[in-house]
Order: sequence, then structure tokens, then C-alpha cells
Amino acid sequence: MSAHPGQAPLTGLRVLDLATLFAGPLAATMLGDFGAEVIKIEHPVKPDPSRGHGPSKDGVGLWWKLLGRNKRTITLDLSKPGGRETLLRLAATADVIIENFRPGTLEKWELGWEELSAANPRLVLARVTGFGQFGPYAHRPGFGTLAEAMSGFAAITGEPDAPPTLPPFGLADSIAGLATAYAVMTALTARERTGEGQVIDMAIIEPILTVLGPQPLWYDQLGHVQPRTGNRSANNAPRNTYRTADGSWVAVSTSAQSIAERLMRLVGRPELIDEPWFGSGADRARHADVLDEAVGAWIADRTRAEVLEAFEKAEAAVAPIQDVRDVMTDPQYQALDTITTVDDPELGPLRMQNVLFRLSSTPGAIHWAGRPHGADTDTVLTELGLTDREIDALRSEGAL
Repeated sequence: MSAHPGQAPLTGLRVLDLATLFAGPLAATMLGDFGAEVIKIEHPVKPDPSRGHGPSKDGVGLWWKLLGRNKRTITLDLSKPGGRETLLRLAATADVIIENFRPGTLEKWELGWEELSAANPRLVLARVTGFGQFGPYAHRPGFGTLAEAMSGFAAITGEPDAPPTLPPFGLADSIAGLATAYAVMTALTARERTGEGQVIDMAIIEPILTVLGPQPLWYDQLGHVQPRTGNRSANNAPRNTYRTADGSWVAVSTSAQSIAERLMRLVGRPELIDEPWFGSGADRARHADVLDEAVGAWIADRTRAEVLEAFEKAEAAVAPIQDVRDVMTDPQYQALDTITTVDDPELGPLRMQNVLFRLSSTPGAIHWAGRPHGADTDTVLTELGLTDREIDALRSEGAL
């Protein structure tokens, strides 16, 4: 994506990314995409584990190229006296710090809120942990997988007669990362009024509950516990995945009554529209076997291309089940530039997800992919005012 110098809405915002794997760093990435200056601070000998997660090319981790984009990278051991003092100097210049150490870790290093806010009263400190800063689980190690299990997500995912299913990607971490970016912007907006920063306590187990919808409310008021229904929905039908004649799959949704009626006409079963139960999504869901048979049989006789063309003509809702190969060539994603190309000095042109949304006047941009471990240490510390002798002393101490 092309850059728009001077137009990025978060230009002038400085973010220190102390976090690792994945929610905290993703929040920092989101801020960097829209102009914030993000300085990624990693341990000198134990870098962010995302550098080694998943496939690599020529020894370079590809996940890091995505997660580390638009970030300058420095090394700093916060447990060393020199590392502590350097972080406080950096904090005095920053607007935001994002960290995900277990509660009490920064305090152990005398880098808790008391010390950080003394160095910079306008600082916003985002603390991202599995379970939050207090409560009986606060000091447990926490990962997104545990949030996916605890929140109820796994319990409602999968077929009715199959085990609960966890997502094969960092779902809870990603949701928490987006929520953290929102929380940071909320705290910065409050700072415009108060002149003071504050602490954000982000527990990964919480944002995923928001996207799961009204389950707690249903249980509180009705005692209703949502079961596993596979690809079906309790709120509308037909809603499922269906196999085409050429072995592909498509997904169909009928959340709107008008769509459900169009679909029945398309598949040659208009008489079902006159059934007394067809008038509401919940009632249709109770007759999902009948509707799935009607839709599934029609789709099974046609190729994917034929199905998609017929649905579009009928203005019914359908999408192909795509893997990443399809995503890379999908014409809608291509039109949106959702997968964009970034030139990287280590690996050459890289294709990755673009910035999260489009702004008409102040767009975001990807200026570079994730940089090597500690690549900007000397530059950033020199900008901070450290002399070559001070930087050498920090290296001798093992703080860099």
C-alpha cells in the first residue's frame, strides 16, 4: 500500500511495544499502521517468540514479518539496572506502553505504574494478560487457547455429537489485540480532557465474551444454554455448508426473511414458503432438516460456478468456502487490496493483509515488514540522547 506522508492520523504518537505473542503486539501493529511510531522492545537473547512461530523462509520467521510491520526494533533487558533506567527515559518520551508480563513482573523490576507515571504523567499503560491484573487466576500463565475454552466459545463450536472445538488460529488473542487498540485510543481521548494518562487492564478472557453475543443474558433470564449445532444456527435456516457437483463447498445464510424466500424459489421449493413455520428464523431452524435437504440437493446437482451465478442472479446470500489459495485470487479481495504487497530487504516482495480499514482522508499504510531483532537499537538510543559510551556501557552490562 502506498504511503501518504503527513496524513496518517496517529502521526506524533509514540508507542513502546514490550509485549509478546500475540494480543499486545497486534494492538501495537494496528496503531503503527495508522501512523504511530512504534518501538518494539525485545530481550537481547530472548526475542518475541512470534519470530519463530510457524513457517520460516531462509531462517526468517514469516509471522513476525506481519506482526512486526511498521515497528522499529531495539533490545533491552528490563531486569538490568541500565535497562530499567533506559526504559524510564524512553517512557518519558512515549504516549503508550503495551506490555503483557504476568502481574507483578514490572513491579518486581521497579517499573510499575508508580515509577512509569512518575516519569511521564501523560503515559497510557496497556497491560494485556490472560486473566487480568487481579482475581484468583491473575497469576496463572494465560494464553488465548484458555480464553477460547473458558469463554464458552469451544463449548458451542463443533458438531452436536463431537467434542468441543478450538480454533486453529489465535482467535481470542486477535480479538483482544483489536480491543486493546480501541482501549488505547479511548484512554488517549480521555487524556485530551484530563491531561493525565491511566492504566488499561485488558484480560484476554473478556473481549471474546463480547463477540460471543448475548449468551450470559439468555442464561440469566431464561436459563438457556446454547448447544453445539455445527454449521447450523438456532436463529435461522437454511444456514449451512453444502457440497457442489464438482466437489467444492459453499456457505449459505438466510438471516433475512426475504433472502430465505428467494432461496426457496431458486431451488424450486416455493411451496415451503407457505408453511406456517416458515415465517420466522427460529421456526425455520426447527425444520432445518427439510430445508437443508431442499437446498443441499439443488446445490449438489450444480458446479460451484453455476451455484454462485444462480444465487447472485436471485439475490440470495452465498459465498464459496475458500482456502488461502482462493483468498489470494478472490476478485473482491483484489478490488479492496486486502492482500497487499510489501517490499522487504530480507525476503523481497511479501504479500500480507493490508491495514484493517480504509480512511478516506487520512489512510493508514504499511511502510515496512517486521525488521531484524534489535535492528534499530543504536539509532533509537542515540535519538534518546545516549552517547556512544553510554550505549557501549549498556552492552557491557548485558542490558542491550
